[in-house]
Amino acid sequence: MLFYTLAAIALLAGARSSTLAANAAARAPRHVEERHHGYEKISPKVVIVSMFSPEAEVWYSQSLNSSIGDLLADNITVHGLSPLYPYVHCNERGEVCQLTMGESEINAATSMAAFVFSGLFDLTKTYFLLAGIAGVNPKLGTLGSVALSKYSVQVALQYEFDAREMPANFTTGYLPYGAYAPDEYPSIIYGTEVMELNENLRDVAAGLAQRAELADSVMSADYRARYATSQAYEAATTKPSVIKCDSATSDVYYSGTLLSEAFENTTMLWTNQSTVTYCMSAQEDSAILEVLVRAAACKLVDFSRAIAMRTGSDFDRPPPSVGAFENLRIIDQNGFDIAIQNLYLAGVEIVEGILAGWDAKFHKGIAPINYIGDIIGTLGGEPDFGSGSLFDGLGFSAKANGEIGLTKRKAPLGRKGRRAGGWK
Repeated sequence: MLFYTLAAIALLAGARSSTLAANAAARAPRHVEERHHGYEKISPKVVIVSMFSPEAEVWYSQSLNSSIGDLLADNITVHGLSPLYPYVHCNERGEVCQLTMGESEINAATSMAAFVFSGLFDLTKTYFLLAGIAGVNPKLGTLGSVALSKYSVQVALQYEFDAREMPANFTTGYLPYGAYAPDEYPSIIYGTEVMELNENLRDVAAGLAQRAELADSVMSADYRARYATSQAYEAATTKPSVIKCDSATSDVYYSGTLLSEAFENTTMLWTNQSTVTYCMSAQEDSAILEVLVRAAACKLVDFSRAIAMRTGSDFDRPPPSVGAFENLRIIDQNGFDIAIQNLYLAGVEIVEGILAGWDAKFHKGIAPINYIGDIIGTLGGEPDFGSGSLFDGLGFSAKANGEIGLTKRKAPLGRKGRRAGGWK
């Protein structure tokens, strides 16, 4: 989650959206109809995915100084994108494009679906760099840290009680669907709970990002020093670095030790891991990745080329001397600016590395050695978490109408009328 002053964001986003609109208009954006009549499809090597204006504008202003060049050289209107961000922006060569989703799961899923299913781009060889700021877990990172993820977990896809009304033996008001205790695996599955990405590509991207000299500030250091009184938060007191850990998706801007630790446990439980790997809280990652899974099932994209990167703009829980409300709404943690800067500084190394190594390495792709895809096995293979593939390891086939999975989908009704057998 991005825990900064909402009024300030509204003003900032409005001002920068106006700048973006003016820039795009000045560059004479082409419209979707024009793309269908006389223009070849653009085949980008990399698509940068931003969530809102500050994340996008750092690319527009800084990429001119890199090998990427002007990302506003070609501006294409795509129907179905957010009305606030209606263009896909590409450099002159069409090798790198960027688009802005709009914040929240609904905006992200709708915008990404409009883009990948528009028919205006050939995305079969494209690398997708999800590049946004996030709340950071002080157990694993700090303000300005750059995280590359293997898993994205939709942690709020659960039952919820107000904590004042939860059972006395519960540690949290969140309860997995179909479960009777917070530490039980969900027995009702929607299909978007967990996304697993290409670990080999994650590691390559992390190696490229480590080339960056990351931004830091004295004010950021002052706030993170407050965590020095807790040994568990040693990582919070360090300078920004590149880390490998997982992302939690939720539209709820949560803050505080109890909620953050509850979602740590959710992430461990749902991904079948024994140690804390959750380090970044975000609103959009799982939504975007689910669209890419469905597009990959239609052979429109290669899901093994998705990279999830987040930079820490604020801590998801306070230091021992600060309350959760103060951490969220009162104190300026001074992480926003360096998180935005590091989004670009680390991200441009990844983009330039892909471009430079295209012929030798990246054109053919980075083969995964782990399972990749969603919790139900849409792209084939057996998930190493959850209840196993819904499609017997073969993946979903639109031509076969998913008949492989019908036996599991027709599982008998369980308690309270819910379908048993692990599927909704």
